[in-house]
Amino acid sequence: MEVWILFNEEIESPSSEAFEIRRFLAEGREMGIDVKVFNPEQFDLLVSEDDRESVLIDGNLIPLPDFVLPRTYVIDTGYFALAVIRQLERLGVRTFNNSATIEMVADKLHTHQVLVESGLPTPTTMLAKFPVDLDLVESHIGFPVVVKTLLGVNGSGVFLIENRKAFTDLMNLIEQTNPNIQLIFQKFIAKSRGRDIRMFVVDGKVIGSMERRAPEGDFKTNYSTGGQVSEFIPDEKAKKMAIKTAEILDIQVAGIDLLYDDNGYTICEANTFPGFKGLESCVEVNVPREIFTAMQDIHEKGKADNITFAEFEAVRKARLH
Repeated sequence: MEVWILFNEEIESPSSEAFEIRRFLAEGREMGIDVKVFNPEQFDLLVSEDDRESVLIDGNLIPLPDFVLPRTYVIDTGYFALAVIRQLERLGVRTFNNSATIEMVADKLHTHQVLVESGLPTPTTMLAKFPVDLDLVESHIGFPVVVKTLLGVNGSGVFLIENRKAFTDLMNLIEQTNPNIQLIFQKFIAKSRGRDIRMFVVDGKVIGSMERRAPEGDFKTNYSTGGQVSEFIPDEKAKKMAIKTAEILDIQVAGIDLLYDDNGYTICEANTFPGFKGLESCVEVNVPREIFTAMQDIHEKGKADNITFAEFEAVRKARLH
């Protein structure tokens, strides 16, 4: 089985993301899987009826793999990376995660719209509109309020604004300097201040979960920015919420973040490129092996040859139900 990983950094970089790519490569070798890593910029997209068995990489026609695992943030790399994933899908390559899911989940407002429509709990969320109606925000969201950039990742572009005065000052600054920025305002869940739960879901199964705690004086819990992690043993309610969230958003490899609230949990957000260095540091789980095993399960069911992307999606969704 051949798997391509799309990644837009140097593999030997000291970043957590590069470390995880090295984990995929090492685990793939042990499992006998041919794993290759490509930067989306290495591709040239040629849409043609003449050749549907290969793709241009560094100017050369390369036969298609069995699976593609995108690990490049489309927010950072823009339209081109998403176009590469779409092209591979259209050529029949199976993807973990697919382009439609990646595009939807990257938009935090869209994510919450879909979850609420499906009856899943999320904090009340409002799309910013300048000039901001402060009274409207206060009456429907309240203070403190969480301010997020619509497309931020890894805790970037997330701020906790404690009161109306600080919120007014921030909005005035943004309106003067970057009025076209896309923001959402979100209800602050006080019970979960400085802590949350990351549930790691692969192909409809929770493979591990951890509680994350923010550094002293901060409220952001991301491991990559200094958050402390410990194993979290989820109850059935947390498991079902994480699995249902991944199912509704159609995420094959998901990081589902839950907040503690008075009813148990509410869904903070979902991630299609979830990091796992923190999870593996506190939970006995091998994330790359779990992902590759899910791919092998499909591959070994006789679906590896001449299967279209649409057929793969139908098979995968049937297995989840």
